[in-house]
Amino acid sequence: MKISNNLVGLLNFITFLLSIPIVVAGVWLSKQGSTECEKFLDKPVIILGVFLMLVSLAGLIGACCRVSWLLWVYLLVMFLLIVVLFAFTIFAFAVTNKGAGKVLSDKGYKEYRLGDYSNWLQKRVSSTKNWNKIKSCLIDSKVCSTFQDKYVNDTISELYKENLSALQAGCCKPSDDCGFTYVSPTNWNNNGNTSSSNPDCNTWANDARVLCFNCQSCKAGLLDNIKSNWKKTAVVNIVFLIFLIVVYSVGCCAFRNTRRDNEYWKH
Repeated sequence: MKISNNLVGLLNFITFLLSIPIVVAGVWLSKQGSTECEKFLDKPVIILGVFLMLVSLAGLIGACCRVSWLLWVYLLVMFLLIVVLFAFTIFAFAVTNKGAGKVLSDKGYKEYRLGDYSNWLQKRVSSTKNWNKIKSCLIDSKVCSTFQDKYVNDTISELYKENLSALQAGCCKPSDDCGFTYVSPTNWNNNGNTSSSNPDCNTWANDARVLCFNCQSCKAGLLDNIKSNWKKTAVVNIVFLIFLIVVYSVGCCAFRNTRRDNEYWKH
């Protein structure tokens, strides 16, 4: 058997082994998931695991058993995957190119405005149905209860100097425009004399399950998080794309060798 066939077989055997824990994790999430976030992830994880399992099996059997049509299917799927990943990488850079937090004077954190981000991202969080699911995940992740516990002993001046994350600054405290009286990190008194036109001031509530989760600043904070994560993902995708192209090239050699061997045995 040719080196290219052996290499394709080995790579796909490793991929097949990796797909097993992914499927198991997806099934576990579907059975044990207690939060909306965990239940939301189970189907995509199972689909990803099964997809990797089937593709790796096609590549493994096609390369090791010299089955031309399986290798052809494998190469077709690999080509489509390369195209999709390339398109997603370009899209991710384009969508996350716009938007950033506003630096505040004498503050350790930034303020986030929804209108600063791309229209496509804004539409994703403007949908009430989408946002209710996201909000449920944010509450379940205890992002604001952790924020409260960590800075509970801070004075207002100390809190202003803290290096807060985008979600903490956008979802767990009211906007500085509101002029609310500080009691604790997630407890602010509305004196009723705010002159700010910021709609988030009317949305804020001291209830731990409300806070500023419905605020525009919270949606903007989430988009800033997504922007940062997508840019990192896009960079990883570039490395993965190079790897896929190399594997695809080796797969093409294996396919050519398999066809040549099959034609030889026919004669």
